[in-house]
Amino acid sequence: MEWEETAGVVGSKTGRLEDRPLKAKPFNKASFAIQMTLAALAGLTVYGFATFDYKDVNIVEGIISTAETVKTMFLEPRIQHFTFGEALKQITVTLGLAFLTTLFGAIMALFLGLLAARNLSSKTASVVIRGFVAFIRAVPTVLWVLIFAVAAGLGSVAAVVGMTFHSMGYLIKAYSESFEELDKGVIEALKASGANWWQIVFQAVIPSSITYIVSWTFLRFEINFAVAVAMGAAAGAGGIGFDMFMASSFYYDLREVGVITYFILAFAIALEIVASRLKKKLRANT
Repeated sequence: MEWEETAGVVGSKTGRLEDRPLKAKPFNKASFAIQMTLAALAGLTVYGFATFDYKDVNIVEGIISTAETVKTMFLEPRIQHFTFGEALKQITVTLGLAFLTTLFGAIMALFLGLLAARNLSSKTASVVIRGFVAFIRAVPTVLWVLIFAVAAGLGSVAAVVGMTFHSMGYLIKAYSESFEELDKGVIEALKASGANWWQIVFQAVIPSSITYIVSWTFLRFEINFAVAVAMGAAAGAGGIGFDMFMASSFYYDLREVGVITYFILAFAIALEIVASRLKKKLRANT
């Protein structure tokens, strides 16, 4: 009886949770800054569209022309300047470029990522590697390829080296942050039991981070596949990207560009399916 009365008093004073009015966050400097930033961006967007030099181009006609181009590319595809077998060969070359650059970059990034992790390395080594990696990521992949092309010449060699360099910088950051997610208590327990650095890495760090490593590696593989397509045209690396460059710029055959786009899309979807299944298996095993 006493409990019911107490509950009734508490219920009458506090009320049910769904009956309480929701309180909005108070107005502060942070919310004011966010609102002003959004308002400024919206104003700049409107001003940009209003003052843009359209060169006497009719927007409606431009939209119609774009729709016709997309229709020609994707609804009327055809192969004229190469065969289906040649297309498969070129897409295999592009996949090979992406695979090699991802493999080389991942191997180097795995070791350097361990040294860049704050919980596994000294503060000095971590700062130096992170600063070096930040510089690598700040330079676009195309520029790295062109830098190495000065020594190796335009071609697949410069493309592989430049893409590997940028992939390494990308994966070092991803791997090191994954390694830092490991509980410090596990590392301290292994050290107390007499385990050395390599034993800690292979018995605790790598097993606990394997799903993250696979996820980041496959993500970079997909990025490298897209970059390899671009490098086929920009750096003369060959592959399906060079055929797309020839079809779009030399022959100006939109139907052939559509066929190449379908090839690239099909292989990109296949890579995503393989990556998803592999991650599921690894999660099931762990």
